[in-house]
Amino acid sequence: MGKGDPNKPRGKMSSYTFFVQTCREEHKKKHPDSSVNFAEFSKKCTERWKTMSAKEKSQFEDMAKSDKAHYDREMKNYINPKGDKKGKKKDPNAPKRPPSAFFLKIAKDKQSYEQKVTKLKEKYEKDFAAYHSKGKSEAGKKGPGRPTGSKKKSEPEDEEEEKEEEDKDDEEEEEDEE
Repeated sequence: MGKGDPNKPRGKMSSYTFFVQTCREEHKKKHPDSSVNFAEFSKKCTERWKTMSAKEKSQFEDMAKSDKAHYDREMKNYINPKGDKKGKKKDPNAPKRPPSAFFLKIAKDKQSYEQKVTKLKEKYEKDFAAYHSKGKSEAGKKGPGRPTGSKKKSEPEDEEEEKEEEDKDDEEEEEDEE
């Protein structure tokens, strides 16, 4: 626990924390020699806390309020030895650090992608202008889209293809009969 200032006031405790602390003290009085399994102990404490009435909890809530007031008083008097970092602002006249190699590479890649994007935008604008110049009536007739006819399977264009498909169907039927 070498991290942090040893003179800094401890954090405020909640009403539940006070409750668990008293439960632990009771358990130690009843079973002084036994060790405590924390997982089981905390489950039991949680169950007890949930079943307690508001009147019973008020004792622990009062303890938490007084602890909070005590903590707030101590924090007003506490001075951080490292200095207050919240109030410090960065000097706008201070020189900026140079970018790392990673950011330099990204900037280089970004320029090449920006060039590609501008070319593609120009192409799109030309295509869009050509689309509008044809007029909306023509564009609606020729544009890609779903056919408006019936939803049949592909219709063979030649009679030969039709015959081949019929022959395949006949062969399949014969195999099924066997």
